[in-house]
Amino acid sequence: MSCSLSQDLIIKTIDFHGHNCPGLTIGIRASELAMEKIDIHNIEDPVCVTETDMCGVDAIQFLTGCSFGKGNLIHKDYGKSAFTFYNRKTQKGFRAVFKNDFARDEKDKNIRIKRLLEADLNDLFITQDIQAPPVRPARILKSIPCNTCGEMTMESRIRLFDSKSLCIPCFQNVEQKI
Repeated sequence: MSCSLSQDLIIKTIDFHGHNCPGLTIGIRASELAMEKIDIHNIEDPVCVTETDMCGVDAIQFLTGCSFGKGNLIHKDYGKSAFTFYNRKTQKGFRAVFKNDFARDEKDKNIRIKRLLEADLNDLFITQDIQAPPVRPARILKSIPCNTCGEMTMESRIRLFDSKSLCIPCFQNVEQKI
């Protein structure tokens, strides 16, 4: 079954991202899958864990309302076109992995986008239901100044070195093993 989202919504998603590409289309279809399976755009406390930083993540932000700033869009840099969507209230969710071989041999970008939009979601993604939350809820932590640069840094990101509290960049400047 082809994409059920309106052309107007797809155009708004493209405008949000800045250009149209196959990666964005994968995110559009992953978001559509989340709308179908857990009604993500209408739930109070959605979560998305993305295992990639590709263009499709912009579609997920725009279409699902999950964002880095709200702490309900989490990036795990695994280099996989995989997305876990979860409803904290119902404690149900699923992980969707894009079938990377779908239309990969197609060289024309516009034809690949068209094929992605016309494909059945089951032909695009392998899905697996999950019952446990993929991540803990975001917490607000105290910030403390880095003893080298003076910038306020979340305490969970501070590194102790030679009895000094250092932010990660300052720590990397002095730690010889990194």
